[in-house]
Amino acid sequence: MKLAPLVFSAFFSVCYATSSYAYDAESAKSYEKMFAPAVGAKTDSELHYIKADAVIKKILAKEDLVFLDVRTPAETAVFGMTLPNSLNIPVDQVFKPENLNRLPTDKTLIVICKSGTRASAIGTALRHVGFDKAYILRDGYQEFSKAYGSQEANPDESKAKEEPEKGKTKK
Repeated sequence: MKLAPLVFSAFFSVCYATSSYAYDAESAKSYEKMFAPAVGAKTDSELHYIKADAVIKKILAKEDLVFLDVRTPAETAVFGMTLPNSLNIPVDQVFKPENLNRLPTDKTLIVICKSGTRASAIGTALRHVGFDKAYILRDGYQEFSKAYGSQEANPDESKAKEEPEKGKTKK
């Protein structure tokens, strides 16, 4: 009878140890394939990162772009994106079926957030599930508004700055 707790303990230890090293091998293979070409100078392009100046060139060339802003509603309330074809879907809502159905698979999709961190995760995951034209804006909305100009990136916000509220004087 004293052997039973020892056997149970050994069995539990083996089960616990093997489960902590388990991973989804099929997913790992698909990610291996996705990341394999991302070497050296080709890393940014292979991972679908795009710089603000390249996006601006696409806008000026009137390319058919869709912007996916994955910032929170609180962030977009302070400073939102008002470019044509802009969708605001917070990062925690993107992969709901009704929101995935809003995203085009046949157009260039530029994923954007404040700094690029959330956009990196969402853009990579979108490509993994079949959105091959999803690109990640490097350095996010901050860099984009510097390069493009806050007035163009958000005409409503720049207008608000130019027109003081009633009863307040412009300083």
